[in-house]
Amino acid sequence: MAVACAMTAAVVLLPLAHATPEAASGVPAHGPVPAAPAAPWVLSDTCQNPEASLRPSDVDGAAIARIKAAGKLVAGVDQNSFRWGYRNQTAEGGRLDGFDIDLVKAIAKDILGDENAVIYRAIPTSQRIPALQEGRVDIVVRTMTINCKRLEDVAFSTAYFEAGQQVLAPKGSPITGYDASLKDKRICVAAGSTAESALKAQSYGAAPVTVANQLDCLVRLQLAEVDGIITDNALAAGQAAQDPSVRLVGSPFTREFYGVAMNKDAPDLVRRVNKVLENYRAGGNDSPWMKAYLKHLQPVLPGVTGPPAPKYRNG
Repeated sequence: MAVACAMTAAVVLLPLAHATPEAASGVPAHGPVPAAPAAPWVLSDTCQNPEASLRPSDVDGAAIARIKAAGKLVAGVDQNSFRWGYRNQTAEGGRLDGFDIDLVKAIAKDILGDENAVIYRAIPTSQRIPALQEGRVDIVVRTMTINCKRLEDVAFSTAYFEAGQQVLAPKGSPITGYDASLKDKRICVAAGSTAESALKAQSYGAAPVTVANQLDCLVRLQLAEVDGIITDNALAAGQAAQDPSVRLVGSPFTREFYGVAMNKDAPDLVRRVNKVLENYRAGGNDSPWMKAYLKHLQPVLPGVTGPPAPKYRNG
């Protein structure tokens, strides 16, 4: 618990509540998700190919012009997800570190010529979409799953990582996965997450416990206030690395893709981010993507051979 609580307490980013609009002014490659059960439960989507995004371009539009005028890219991130976006207490000044943070730096470098020209704002899971809609951030890079429901409210880049929902439980727990073993168990999910939607659709008799931030679930599990957690297995692997008393159980029951989220009225920014991702994926084992994976994720998510292939749509 000490690790999780310490990370939760280390809040030194600009609070989102004080942010203002003026301040802001294919087939996937093999990923971390093991083979799914024969008939996995899948979130019901109402659109085809939600991972298909606008084709890449480096032509500046209104959104890019605004970011350049401000001289900073305002990024909504997590600072409590180990290996993704977290306060690295072993680094100088306890700086933000992780796979998502490296991607933010690459975007800032492309648009502004300086990977450090970023204002990071810590946002809870439930505030990712409102922060974009209200102009408090330019992008959200926070292990955010692309799906049809979210596409009604925000735009996404092409996918940059593949994950799946899975159950995290204490070692020795009778919970065996996303199945009938959840009956009468207190299961923690983050508000606004894919896991929350999954549990609402099929609870297996579990008692949902909803929190603002995903790491709060780990703290509650450590305090025995809940019996298990449902979250992305990519996030859960990092939590299991923080706390060896917990483990992933069962198999992933969804197949999901993380994307960079942006305002729907910023198509030029979406295209620019997709251009960055094209370059980020290029180079095979020498690509920036693979170097970031080996640095941040390989210790907790071994066996990933590359990023998902991009999908594009016309328009």
